[in-house]
Amino acid sequence: MKLQQLSLFLENTTGTLHAPVAALADAGVNLLSVSLADTSQFGILRLIASDPERALRVLEAAGMVVRVTEVVPVEVAHGPGGLAAALASIEEAGLAVEYMYLFGAARHPGTAVIIFRFEHPDEALAALNAAGVRVLSQEELLAAEPAGPGPAGYHG
Repeated sequence: MKLQQLSLFLENTTGTLHAPVAALADAGVNLLSVSLADTSQFGILRLIASDPERALRVLEAAGMVVRVTEVVPVEVAHGPGGLAAALASIEEAGLAVEYMYLFGAARHPGTAVIIFRFEHPDEALAALNAAGVRVLSQEELLAAEPAGPGPAGYHG
């Protein structure tokens, strides 16, 4: 299943990362996974929220420009070769990975969830399913979320 990922361009200055995270926290939106890529001038904050539609409304109401993209959550074995096996299936299917990052909570012991961005997510989803690669649903990811605030979870 595809997920909605929210992306924000942020100036690379002190305090700009706090504003969107605080806005979501104040609205009670939980961050399930976050990624920050930066250059000397700006950063791209990518996040998966427990309620992406609400997160989008909150961020836009706070005056932030948000881009919504579709990403694919893939479960891989957590250990040597787990990611390599998933990437081999992706390569065999002729898919190009634009970027990827680790999801915040594992679904099962011994597994990890990687969020992938593909140019053509529908084609990627079909190819991954055909290859027997486990693609998770939003419901499964929410079930993996820690029960409450603490060091294991991203509570913005």
